[in-house]
Amino acid sequence: MARFPSLPERPHLTDVFKRFSKGVWPLMAFHDAILRGESEFTSGELELIAAYTSGLNACNFCHGSHRMIAEVHGIDADVFEKLMDDPARANLDARWSPLLAYVRKLTETPARLTDADAQAVFAAGWSEDALYDAVIVCAAFNMMNRIVEGCGVVPTEEGRAASRERHESTKASTTPYTDFGRMIGLAPE
Repeated sequence: MARFPSLPERPHLTDVFKRFSKGVWPLMAFHDAILRGESEFTSGELELIAAYTSGLNACNFCHGSHRMIAEVHGIDADVFEKLMDDPARANLDARWSPLLAYVRKLTETPARLTDADAQAVFAAGWSEDALYDAVIVCAAFNMMNRIVEGCGVVPTEEGRAASRERHESTKASTTPYTDFGRMIGLAPE
């Protein structure tokens, strides 16, 4: 049985958003802003941060989805297994280490973040804007992981394949998330 009796046995996030649409449209616009808006990070790197956060939370749906989207946007698939085991072995530029440590701490023990954690990110060459972008993506995916897990969303191969196809066809779009919302009938009147 699904967590919510009105949802299918193995609900997809689409099922949740169609059934419980409150706040979904602004959420889609927010995703476009933080994952496709102006940033020092590429779209693939922002999606990597989303996938990493979701992996830390063991949210298989979001980790797999955003890993796939990051790959569509040029991130090497081999990065992700190593990233979850030991970020230092993920073949990322060394300046990613303090940034990912910050994201990990923000996800797992946010009240323990210190100014020294931020200073390590800046010392590695990231700007304040870059750190804020990492913070906002991390925060958004901590929330999304709780929506997905709380609603019992289940990843499926069919869903992942459809998502990959959609993201490959909209790779250059700055609004793939609101485009998805429109596609499933959630655009505001």
